[in-house]
Amino acid sequence: MIRLFNTLGKKNETFHPVSRKVVNIFTCGPSVYQRAHIGNFRTFLFEDILVRYLEYSGYPVRRGMNFTDIEDKAIREAVRNRTTVSRLTGKNIQQFLHEMKLLKMKIPDYLPKASGSVDEAVEIIEKLIGLKHAYWYKGNVYFDPLTFRGFGKLFGLDMSKWPAKKKRFHKDTYPGIQWNLGDFIIWHGYRKGDRYYWDSKIGKGRPSWNVQDPSMISRYFHETLSIYCGGADNLYRHHDYILAILESVNPYPTAKYWLHCNHLHVNGQKMSKSKGNILYSDDLQKLGYTMSEIRFFLIYGQYRDRLNYSEKQMRAATDKLRDFRRRVKAIEKISSAKPGSASLESRQLLKENHPVRTSFLRGMDNNLDVREAFDGMQRKLSGVRIDELKPAEASGIIQDLREIDKVLQVMF
Repeated sequence: MIRLFNTLGKKNETFHPVSRKVVNIFTCGPSVYQRAHIGNFRTFLFEDILVRYLEYSGYPVRRGMNFTDIEDKAIREAVRNRTTVSRLTGKNIQQFLHEMKLLKMKIPDYLPKASGSVDEAVEIIEKLIGLKHAYWYKGNVYFDPLTFRGFGKLFGLDMSKWPAKKKRFHKDTYPGIQWNLGDFIIWHGYRKGDRYYWDSKIGKGRPSWNVQDPSMISRYFHETLSIYCGGADNLYRHHDYILAILESVNPYPTAKYWLHCNHLHVNGQKMSKSKGNILYSDDLQKLGYTMSEIRFFLIYGQYRDRLNYSEKQMRAATDKLRDFRRRVKAIEKISSAKPGSASLESRQLLKENHPVRTSFLRGMDNNLDVREAFDGMQRKLSGVRIDELKPAEASGIIQDLREIDKVLQVMF
């Protein structure tokens, strides 16, 4: 039984999808005004593990992930680089997809861009205005959280501290981990000199960041999602904004389970340009690490715990993986089965739940605890007398590990 920490209920819950036919998942994708760093990929790799483990457990999965390609930051960055937003974001999207493949990540079924979902955003905005959840003010459209019962329930916001005086927040995003206690923008009305806008049914302008995800979800999913994922920073403002918007226009909950991955720090500090400590995958490759080792470092742990990068911790994780792989290789040499096949005897061993597989399941069922799962497998393998293994026994172990590695993608 898979148990996941549901942010909405603030506790571990046994996973029961909305539908057994297909598990619908939406994961917040990158804001592609800049290249994704290893901190971003920590979240995306957690989501990759989630999808792969659900499939390993027998669930068909359908996943959507968005590209935020039109927002305040992208516009500013394009101006700074003397290019267009489409050229800037197009380059970063291609880089992102390339790194996904290098990190052996599954490509989601749907990869919508915010710029391609403007009509859906406009339709949602029209509904929100008609329902009195949103209103026009000086050419922009704002959502009033006080009109939505239960606003802030995902974060657990104390609405008694909401200011009596009306405030409006007109930027797509704001720096820092904080709450903006006021009305948030969902439509940037056209201003003279604006280079990026659409001529829509509600006039010229562009949808804000917080209505973009609802617009892209609405294109592909028309029922409650089984799971909605994102980084822990999305718990401040963004995901409660999305939830309020979608549940204002839909007669069903947005998602049954909400999962949030914690941050990656570098030498104990948050990554930032000002600190000069942003790391990319190729920075680690230059230090001699393979993409499989980078993947392992970023998934090895509990996704709800903060992960810290340091050369010492990276080296320790890499040594652990290399030691594990050496042992697997030694067992594989004894195995009589070719990759993808197994003897009748080794298949019987698989059915009997080899201790390695049991250890993997125990950790992964415990809220996707990859550290517990991997360390458990390593302890079991360490107890195996390789020189005493029969070929059929070795084949059973290898066959099990190949199935497990469809989730982890680091062993072979």
